[in-house]
Amino acid sequence: MSLTSTFRLSLISAALALAGCASQAAGPGTAAAPAAAAPATTAAAPASAKPHVVVLATGGTIAGAGASAMNSATYSAAKVPVDKLLAGLPELGNIAKVSGEQVFQIASESFTNDHLLKLAQRVSQLAKQADVDGIVITHGTDTLAETAYFLSLTVHTDKPIAVVGSMRPGTALSADGALNLVNAVSVAASKDAKGKGVFVTMNDEINTARDVNKDINIQTGAFQSQWGPLGMVVEGKNYWFRAPVKRHTNQSEFNIDSITALPQVDIVYAYGNVQPTAVNALVAGGAKAIVHAGTGNGSVADRMVKPLQDARAKGTVIVRASRVPYGFVLRNAEQPDDKYDWVVAHDLRPEKARILTMLALAKGASTQELQRMFWEY
Repeated sequence: MSLTSTFRLSLISAALALAGCASQAAGPGTAAAPAAAAPATTAAAPASAKPHVVVLATGGTIAGAGASAMNSATYSAAKVPVDKLLAGLPELGNIAKVSGEQVFQIASESFTNDHLLKLAQRVSQLAKQADVDGIVITHGTDTLAETAYFLSLTVHTDKPIAVVGSMRPGTALSADGALNLVNAVSVAASKDAKGKGVFVTMNDEINTARDVNKDINIQTGAFQSQWGPLGMVVEGKNYWFRAPVKRHTNQSEFNIDSITALPQVDIVYAYGNVQPTAVNALVAGGAKAIVHAGTGNGSVADRMVKPLQDARAKGTVIVRASRVPYGFVLRNAEQPDDKYDWVVAHDLRPEKARILTMLALAKGASTQELQRMFWEY
């Protein structure tokens, strides 16, 4: 017998053996079902069936690059444009139809009020488009929480908005930006995130913009909320554990569509032996409000009380916050806020208290109205 014949017989024997196994697996008295013919190609879902997510890029570490893979903390921020950022993540196409737009290309410590206004206005415009289902903002981490809170107060929409950054540049070992961005798109594209406001999606967690803050400056688990995350993203699926109860987005009385400028609001930091130099200079420089980042429960040193009272007498609003990262400031504790016509920031950190105060004063709010806003937002 030729070699070719022997090879053919071997194939036939193998095929018969496989057929016998299939018959036994089917069970006694049951004929094995014929194998279905596999289609030549599998048709992909039409692109129109996927949600459309717009990525607005502003720079930051997530668009940064270091000199070597060992540089996780030493690098240049805001180097990679949004088109290259998205092109490096083909996995995004499995989640949504993703398009990108470069709004800024800066490190976030350089964000100004004008940047906040321009970004929020663009987010608002996109949120009104019927063909946009969600929005992602890539952002440097230094002021990311402030920007996210500003968006949550000023953009009227129920569409998910996710603000995302990274603690390590994409060139570093164990860079976190790629997964953070994929998770942000996953949240922005999902129906179960609708109506929950603005999120910060970092380190697998979904945090509400109001509560989250940058608590660590050199590790990937940098963003924390003292009240806990809303949920997590695991392998592209959202797991929710709580919902935000403070006013945001559609429930907000602030609307970016009618805001063209923000008043000057500054922060004074308390410390041992603090002097009134900064308060006096800021009042002279035109500050409409001063957020006092006090010690403990928003405590004010004895030598600072009179300068702050004088500032209030000149029309500058005084907000008592705390430099302590967790807890909240109690009204009329430590200082007689009612008597001095001061406001307390509740659980908002000084930098976020500044955001809310700017928006309130832009509306012409009184100190009584501002205090109400701190309870509600």
